[in-house]
Amino acid sequence: LSVPLLLLTILFPMLALCYINPAATSVHQNATKSSASRAYIVLVEPPRSNAGEDAHRQWHESFLPTSLADESSESRLLHSYTEVFSGFAVRLTDAELDTMAKKPGFVRAFPDRTLQLMTTHTPEFLGLKNGTGFWSRAGYGKGVIIGLLDTGLYATHPSFDDHGVSPPPTRWKGSCKAARCNNKLIGAKSLIQGDEFGDEEGHGTHTSSTAAGNFVTGASYHGAGVGKGTAAGIAPGAHIAMYKVCANRRCKQSAVLAGLEEAIKDGVDVLSLSLGGDTIASFDEDPIAIGAFSAVSKGILVVCAAGNSGPRPGSITNEAPWLLTVAAGSLDRSFAASLHLGNGKSIDGEALTQKVSPSSKSHPLLYSEERRYCNYKSGSGITGKILVCEGTRSKTQQSNIHRIVGAGAAGVVLFNDEISGYSTMVQDYNSSVSGPRRALFLFPWSKHHRGRHPKAGYIGTRPQHPRRVAAKHGLWKGHFQHHIRNIHGDATRQWCRCAYQKHPS
Repeated sequence: LSVPLLLLTILFPMLALCYINPAATSVHQNATKSSASRAYIVLVEPPRSNAGEDAHRQWHESFLPTSLADESSESRLLHSYTEVFSGFAVRLTDAELDTMAKKPGFVRAFPDRTLQLMTTHTPEFLGLKNGTGFWSRAGYGKGVIIGLLDTGLYATHPSFDDHGVSPPPTRWKGSCKAARCNNKLIGAKSLIQGDEFGDEEGHGTHTSSTAAGNFVTGASYHGAGVGKGTAAGIAPGAHIAMYKVCANRRCKQSAVLAGLEEAIKDGVDVLSLSLGGDTIASFDEDPIAIGAFSAVSKGILVVCAAGNSGPRPGSITNEAPWLLTVAAGSLDRSFAASLHLGNGKSIDGEALTQKVSPSSKSHPLLYSEERRYCNYKSGSGITGKILVCEGTRSKTQQSNIHRIVGAGAAGVVLFNDEISGYSTMVQDYNSSVSGPRRALFLFPWSKHHRGRHPKAGYIGTRPQHPRRVAAKHGLWKGHFQHHIRNIHGDATRQWCRCAYQKHPS
């Protein structure tokens, strides 16, 4: 009984593991006819006989239009599926799809959509301690094979060292076709044609090490002592099989289904996807949900996330009942950073760019309603000043801040809205992130000194000990109510700073 229980322990703290359910439509109703080809995922009835893989492919090829007779089917037939469902991915024009839809055995077609990519303290926060208790009794996940459909991973990362990890079970049928494997990393395949196995994004390295990374002592963010401790996944004794289905931050559904197909054949126990669309579809209109149903029917636990949006009604987008839907969670620690003002007061916030010995030099403070989102231009009087801005959580703002800090700004103080709270991301500039209530004090103070650039002090950091009851700030307001805890979270690669609150009954 211990291993199944550990599987649930593995999965609940994992952040943004899967966020799928993009909308799909039957054939292409009401679409404008086009002579250009595009990729479709086609479902067909299975062959009448219990045919092998080659026979299945031939059956799938029989649906291809005769216009493909003079060209290699390999260039148009992208993937052939037998485990997730009977079907294939193919490039077709609208006219070719119309012709295919009239053939006996055709079921339906979905446009091949593009999905988006969605802590040293986590085990301790969950009550897992090395050498004792439930973690030890469950063997740290020994023998469990976790398959991830993601951006690949860095096989040389210390989280994937196999010290203390037993060989994979004999039932394992997978292989390593694109990376150096060991007893920890037992599967590595790329389903992206012409793409090498690796992890340019770092996303798959993050998710797989969170799930089953081995013990790594002395870990901290950039060696600066932030989050220092022993990093480990929730199942450090488990095996990892990575199926690369994303490249250049693009994850095509057809490649995701091909990865799912391979994972089922290889014999994984758990499947985790860190991908997602931004629209809701009914179960029968989501090809990945359909494929996941096949995986579940074969005894594989498929885990997906509640989503990163909200809070609002219907913000849980992954509601298929056969999926284990997981929301991002938070921990009971933070990384405090305070802005020390010229009047002797300070504004508490958080930051990930902490220095062991921060400078005590003061800088002018600059707040502009016109540039309140940090949309300053380089050379616009920002050199040597600490900018006060309203956070937007957008990539555009992050890029803009990097640019203006590089142009000479001394630092940035971001005030998030109520939903975002103190949530901060990995930043390579001097910063502090605070909540909206702090802004109620600083903004009027800044306006009072407008035109005189008040002496704003410096951004200093200090260690923060874990709280007995975690604070109620974070990026995601909880989706779940009543006795299930409200969930918040924010994460960086290899570790996260988190917090939670219990919802009143």
